[in-house]
Amino acid sequence: MPSHTFSVNGRSVTVDAPDDLPLLWVLRDLLGVRGPKYGCGIDVCKACTSHLDGRAVNPCVVPVSEADGKEVTTIEGLADGDKLHPVQEAWLEQDVAQCGYCQPGQIMAAVALLRETSNPSDEDIDAIANVCRCGTYFRIREAIKKAAAMMQ
Repeated sequence: MPSHTFSVNGRSVTVDAPDDLPLLWVLRDLLGVRGPKYGCGIDVCKACTSHLDGRAVNPCVVPVSEADGKEVTTIEGLADGDKLHPVQEAWLEQDVAQCGYCQPGQIMAAVALLRETSNPSDEDIDAIANVCRCGTYFRIREAIKKAAAMMQ
């Protein structure tokens, strides 16, 4: 079985897994990283959104072979010790979560958006297209705008 070495939340890991095994299964089942959630497995709901070398990806459709030599960041790696990322802080202040299932993916998508766009419009925020079954989109939008202001 092939070996794959990459970094997860700043820690180097090596896993033995088929090249085409989705990165989500490697993270959750082989490495015990539980933040990225399985929702659809077909790149639609985006509950698993994580970062690969700083870019938002959905590891349910990214083969582990694409992570070789790269940095994977999940919600667990977003905070700096006890200091939450501004998006996480804004999420709490805006009381975004209801069931919370989609929130790690929502937050990771928002962080990626704010890396590219420091003052996102409603259209920019809507374009991240992560699905929230509870329908907290208004609070998500407000949290992203609050985080953008905090980061400026």
